[in-house]
Amino acid sequence: MPRGRAARAARLIQDSPREAAIPDKLYYRIGEVSELTQTKAYVLRYWETEFPTLRPVKSKSGHRLYRRKDVELIFEIRRLLYGKGFTIAGARKHLASNEKNAAEQTNLFQSPLDVAELKAIRRELQTVLTMLSRKC
Repeated sequence: MPRGRAARAARLIQDSPREAAIPDKLYYRIGEVSELTQTKAYVLRYWETEFPTLRPVKSKSGHRLYRRKDVELIFEIRRLLYGKGFTIAGARKHLASNEKNAAEQTNLFQSPLDVAELKAIRRELQTVLTMLSRKC
């Protein structure tokens, strides 16, 4: 059985339920996020500089306010770095490729139909409607 800090971190990450641990709120302060993710606040501030997608909003007084998607991203970063042993650069690339894949998936379902396709669909629907009205 592996020993040391990395092994303890890996066990901690595997044992902590991700979604259940996040309370249902609009914004979370850095202290709350630190407790939820079991990550020091200075580490979270450092990750903001390393991961461009991690951008909490700041209040008028300058306090960081994390949204739920930010907290979920922190859990994912933590899992990649401590659980899977990724480097920061590797985790950044992995997250970027996941975002690109998600964007491509979204574009597949939002492909615009041209006018000819819409007319063909309309004709087929009218044919079905006519057939149904004759049977009733």
